[in-house]
Amino acid sequence: MEQVGGRAGEICRVLRLAIMEQALEPGTKLPEDAIGDQFGVSRTVVRRALEALAGEELVDIRPNRGASVAKPTPQEAHDLFGVRQEIEQLVVRRVCGRLTPEQIARLEDYIAGEERALFSGSPQYIRLAAEFHVILAEMSGSRMLCRYMRQIVGRSALALCLYGRPQWSNCSVHEHRDLLRALVDGDLERATSLMHAHLDAVLSRALETASGQGDRGIRDILANYAGTLAEA
Repeated sequence: MEQVGGRAGEICRVLRLAIMEQALEPGTKLPEDAIGDQFGVSRTVVRRALEALAGEELVDIRPNRGASVAKPTPQEAHDLFGVRQEIEQLVVRRVCGRLTPEQIARLEDYIAGEERALFSGSPQYIRLAAEFHVILAEMSGSRMLCRYMRQIVGRSALALCLYGRPQWSNCSVHEHRDLLRALVDGDLERATSLMHAHLDAVLSRALETASGQGDRGIRDILANYAGTLAEA
């Protein structure tokens, strides 16, 4: 996975944010000139950002067809979620009963943020619910495990945007809270069971319906993220 810095890194971060919040849906074209005009950067900078996101499997780049948000097939999604179940169970085994008071407080605050975003109807909720799992992997102390989780969670978000049933995400907050309690208590059997059930509900059983593509242009979508770039 390519790491980029400078303006390309900022564009990469903003596009990733828009993808994770499902503002940019799978299959959406990502023209270099339109993105560059929106954020006041050259096409070369945009190309570097898109190449980095392609390394994360969030973007597809095809010769003579340009870049677009990746669009996994149903078969790829099922395989992805099966692999994710195994990786998430490894995360649980690494962190169960080993979280520090500071880590517990951070996770509790994060879940509270998820809840606020959910009840306010904020699009940030989808991203926050996904990033909870990345934070757990980060707390395992394994950079490799965290890197894999970040990539697989991003890819999962694309599949859920395509195939997730309506309101598939509404159960995540209390499930995250129950999971955290089991991890804090050091109850590995309960934690692994909760994680499996959580992913089965939020991921596997979510693959039921396809969402439609919106008709907004790329500039209109990314205009909402212009302030985010300025804060980077």
